[in-house]
Amino acid sequence: MRGIFKVGKKSHDVLLTHTRLTWTPIVPESPTGEESVPQAGEVLLQDVFAVKVKRRRMAGQQSGGAVLGLALFHSRRRGRRLEEDTLHLHNASAEHTHSWYNTLKELLTGFSSRPRYVKVFINPSSHKKEAVHIYRDHVAPLFKMADVRTDITVTDRKGHALSVMKECKLDEYDGVVCVGGDGSVAELCHALVLRAQLDANSPENPVRAALPLGIIPAGSTDVVSCSVHGVRDPVTAALHVVLGHLQQVDMCSFSSSSQLVHFGFSAMFGFGGRSLARAEKKRWMSSSRRREYAVVKTLARLRPEDCQLSFLPAKSSERSLFGQQEQGKDKELDTESEESWMTNQGLYLSISVMSIPCLSPHAPQGLAPNTSLDNGSASLIAVGNASRSEFIKHLKKYSSSSGQFSFPFVETHSVSAVRIRPRSLIGWSEEESEDEGDSKNTPIIQSERAALPWNIDGELVEIANEVLIRWDWLCFRSKTQITSDSMDLFEKRCYVK
Repeated sequence: MRGIFKVGKKSHDVLLTHTRLTWTPIVPESPTGEESVPQAGEVLLQDVFAVKVKRRRMAGQQSGGAVLGLALFHSRRRGRRLEEDTLHLHNASAEHTHSWYNTLKELLTGFSSRPRYVKVFINPSSHKKEAVHIYRDHVAPLFKMADVRTDITVTDRKGHALSVMKECKLDEYDGVVCVGGDGSVAELCHALVLRAQLDANSPENPVRAALPLGIIPAGSTDVVSCSVHGVRDPVTAALHVVLGHLQQVDMCSFSSSSQLVHFGFSAMFGFGGRSLARAEKKRWMSSSRRREYAVVKTLARLRPEDCQLSFLPAKSSERSLFGQQEQGKDKELDTESEESWMTNQGLYLSISVMSIPCLSPHAPQGLAPNTSLDNGSASLIAVGNASRSEFIKHLKKYSSSSGQFSFPFVETHSVSAVRIRPRSLIGWSEEESEDEGDSKNTPIIQSERAALPWNIDGELVEIANEVLIRWDWLCFRSKTQITSDSMDLFEKRCYVK
């Protein structure tokens, strides 16, 4: 279509195609014959999420009014952020305006990936209890403008979202939106993937989650949101949702004793798990104070874990869990063969496995900066035994641009599976003696069969036995049992904590 509209105070020649809208100022011929090059403007339709007819209305008038033209609401990229912007096209002809409006609406409807009805979960207790305000002030207006209908659940306990997802009719929705921190995101991701396996009755082969998940950051660190969006901003996240932007993201499965424990993006054993265990006992503190207390206390009682660490190196040809280049039977044989695994027995201060970069305000480059979102592998970061001072230097490097992996006691690998087996399945007591000094070579001595703390996506999970982590559980046939009780067991664990 082609027409004349005023943009600002000048008339413009406006051209609409299937992919973009451009406008060029109409410049009258110069008496001297000199030609000036007009400045043209452009907006891609893939960035437009709403179009409205502008009208002049009297005070208190709810409908009708003289037509003034069109307003196109679109996103504008500023670095990694997306910002809302509006293009005003003025034309007093009602017929002309409605013709353009109907054509634009038809073109926008053609973007099939854009949601029309979403299930929204809001965690009102996340961080500073700002989730409800963030949704109401920043997200809801964009959803309303883009004609996205919502079904909202405000969670009131851990496991609430999981229990709703268990009974929810997913085919009614185009997506799920989470407004909360990393704990809420982890719970919903686990629920979506687990629900897909149960619905398909497919414990042996991985099944894609039925719906995409939109993440609106409202937590203290928002690691998953920062990693996926590149920025911690609710407006950016909401615009990604209404525009239907999709990003494939690898997830890991965590199992122990042939039972599925969790689906997630990252796990920390050793320092990360023990500091979180201490922080969880001080929930009455603010999140920042609780985190600082736990880190300092864990550093003061720093002890290595005596365990056997095994991993399966990733292949360059591997893709994401549901990618086009999965290796099928050959990959299964490699995964099941013990000869393919690399194993080391020793003392470790920290072991981390991450399938996403894990960006946060405290680690702007990410805890695993070399990890991609969907390359079909995870990053293993193993920190061997070292003095407290050297370990602190290693931790401080995460807040800078680089250097955290340059220490001789730190090793990193790109892996498709990791197995961690504590040599002594004996637990850990919070009441350790504080006058033991810096016994950096003394492993933790624990009571038999006590659970060890793990930090899985910011949530404390206590596991007593060997843990197997995979980005791809294609080959769990005969090894991992996924039953209808798995969701119930995880739900009960959430209630107990």
